[in-house]
Amino acid sequence: MRRLLPLLGAVLVIALALSTAASADTFRVERSHGSAGGATATFAPSSTVIPFTESQGGTGPMSFAALRSIWQAAGSAYGIPWQVLGAINKVETNFGQNLGPSSAGAVGWMQFMPSTWARWGVDANGDGVADPDNPTDAIFSAARYLAGCGGQFDITRAVYCYNHSTRYVDDVMRLAALYGHGGGNELSSTGALFSSGQTLKPQIDKLRTTIAASKKQFAAARVGAHKLARAERRFLHIAANAHLLSDELEARKHAVLLGVRRRAMEAREAQLHRRLDSANTQLGTLRDEAASGQLLSATMYGGFVPGGQAGGVVAIALQYLGVPYKWAGATPMSGFDCSGLVQYVFGQLGVSLPHNTVAQWNSPNAVSVPRNQLQPGDLVFFNGLDHVGIYIGNGDFIDAPHTGADVRIDSLSTGWGAANYDGAKRIVGASLDSFAPSSGGTTFGSDVVYFTH
Repeated sequence: MRRLLPLLGAVLVIALALSTAASADTFRVERSHGSAGGATATFAPSSTVIPFTESQGGTGPMSFAALRSIWQAAGSAYGIPWQVLGAINKVETNFGQNLGPSSAGAVGWMQFMPSTWARWGVDANGDGVADPDNPTDAIFSAARYLAGCGGQFDITRAVYCYNHSTRYVDDVMRLAALYGHGGGNELSSTGALFSSGQTLKPQIDKLRTTIAASKKQFAAARVGAHKLARAERRFLHIAANAHLLSDELEARKHAVLLGVRRRAMEAREAQLHRRLDSANTQLGTLRDEAASGQLLSATMYGGFVPGGQAGGVVAIALQYLGVPYKWAGATPMSGFDCSGLVQYVFGQLGVSLPHNTVAQWNSPNAVSVPRNQLQPGDLVFFNGLDHVGIYIGNGDFIDAPHTGADVRIDSLSTGWGAANYDGAKRIVGASLDSFAPSSGGTTFGSDVVYFTH
């Protein structure tokens, strides 16, 4: 009987372990200030088999386009932005190029530690196995884990929960911003097209020169068309009021000739306008790529946006690219004006700034910074302190420019930004690097994650 006791003990330990693993299959996210009725969101492994084709279920590397449908399905299932899942997939394994194990022991498409996979791994493709080396299983499991970290409410902190590194969070969020604005489809699975900001700088500078020349030509064409239109109207007026038929005919002849020249100039103006729009679109794409091109490894790192304090500001600001401008706006839902964007971004890190450019310039915790010492996260001011943006490095800043525009990346080196630059301020005396939870446990702000049996 004494010999059987250790065996019975071992059986009980195994049974308890299996029971514990099974009890972790569901979780819920509760808000301490719940919505009406105290509704609780409950997330459990989906019982629906995800019907991806065999080519999407293999273990070899896959293209961006092939993976996007999986990211989108997983993001929809768990309320996580698909762009973030794609960015994590790229940063962790380069779309399946390197499944590990890593030096720390992480495995599979989304680089789970085995103990984390045991709790969060799901069989999303319905083959009976929760396999970290299967892209569908791994991506759905990552979405589930991010949801468990509160990703439906604060995706930045959830990414920190996924990997406790602010540099990692910065990289993922910048890359997600690039994917969110149409980037990614042209990127090869090898990452060869992930150029750094320095590599892209000659292309950006050349395009800026082209845009500057096109703006001058466009302005000249517009002025010329207006002058011809005024002259045409003048001769038509003369013709309408002429007392002699010969004077009327002479005036109308001049008006006709001026009308021909005006229409040709207007056609030229329209052509230059289309060319200018196309060049500005290309410049925006290159700037986004430059801002996100330093993401993946030391060999591909452009290095102009560091991690840490300033990196937190920039990573958060880049999430709001494309939010419409609204005068006095101060949230992504309503829109931003320039100082509202700055106030909101710094507010996400617990730093209180006024909603006014002059007041931000004169803020007690703002110190002046020489232009040649600018760092990402510094505030840059323009046009007699009438405009403000956040410097992101490489001669660029992110701002909410004016009515009719969206939050975008603009140049400090050329054009309006260079001509109207007033100076820069650095916000000091406050911790800007606040991705990490301030206390133990999985608690983010007012959202508390409870794991249930």
